[in-house]
Amino acid sequence: MQAAANTRHRVKRMASLTALLAAAGCASVQAATPFTFITNWYAQAEHGGFYQALADGLYAEKGLDVTIRMGGPQVNSAQLLAAGQAQCIIKDDIGTVMARQQGIPLTMVGSSFQYDPTVIITHKDVNSLAELEGRKVLISSSAHSSWWPWAKRQFGFTDAMSRPYTFNVQPFIADNSLAQQGYMSSEPFALQREGIEFNVFSLGQQGYPPYGNSIACSDELIKQHPEQVQAFLDASREGWKRYITDPDAGNARIQQENTDMSSEQLAFALERLRSSGMVAGGDAATQGIGVITDARMQVTWNMLVENQLVDTDMVSLQDVYTTEFVNQNPVMP
Repeated sequence: MQAAANTRHRVKRMASLTALLAAAGCASVQAATPFTFITNWYAQAEHGGFYQALADGLYAEKGLDVTIRMGGPQVNSAQLLAAGQAQCIIKDDIGTVMARQQGIPLTMVGSSFQYDPTVIITHKDVNSLAELEGRKVLISSSAHSSWWPWAKRQFGFTDAMSRPYTFNVQPFIADNSLAQQGYMSSEPFALQREGIEFNVFSLGQQGYPPYGNSIACSDELIKQHPEQVQAFLDASREGWKRYITDPDAGNARIQQENTDMSSEQLAFALERLRSSGMVAGGDAATQGIGVITDARMQVTWNMLVENQLVDTDMVSLQDVYTTEFVNQNPVMP
């Protein structure tokens, strides 16, 4: 009788322990908060820090179950964020201003790059952007509401010089008088593979003030769950630090998401990220990766006002960004 009672007691204790362990397991799963982040294009090296953070489990360590959704030409990330389908997105400084002007409640909380990755590509006979005055320059439609007005003031460009860019380098190859817009690691890589000689001028390093691949989050998230914003930003900055030095895990995730991305292009892009100081240069060298500053944002705002690209009755600079999160827990290069 006593043996049977002891057996029943042990069984009940084991059942209770099993239930407790199961509950603990469920609690640990629930502790990872679902979090969606949308980039601005198909997976590439310019998103490497985020994919590195995902691959290395940095988001999970911060209690976030992060899903990275690729952007692209048919993806309106700001509208998806407004609809509650994402918590944060990649949105450059000017894009954030324009989104707020349209009534979308989002705020820039940090950056990926200290410089905008847009470049102007010229043939080898051009040694400065000022020498392009009077030549034709192929630019995207969005350039007219971002960097082109700045370039007109800075280098004497005129609207008569602009021609539509169709994201094809063949017109540039065929016409030695043309210059064209490009992205730091895209068109230069394509031209190099074609054996074309060219010069590249980084707009950011020519004085164009916006940051690159900035991170914007919904106002609702910032207000209700600031700890999630901090966790995402901290893990992402550490991801960028690791990606710049040892990108294998991040590159594997990039190629898993974007099967068209070659190892050669990733290597080319990474070299550009390193040599340009996009991630670790500028203010990031002394204040930490991903830093944004009041002074720099003011310069960008002044540029927008001077070029009549923002309606100051509808949006103010204070609405656009916050340094609250990026100033905490700095990640030094």
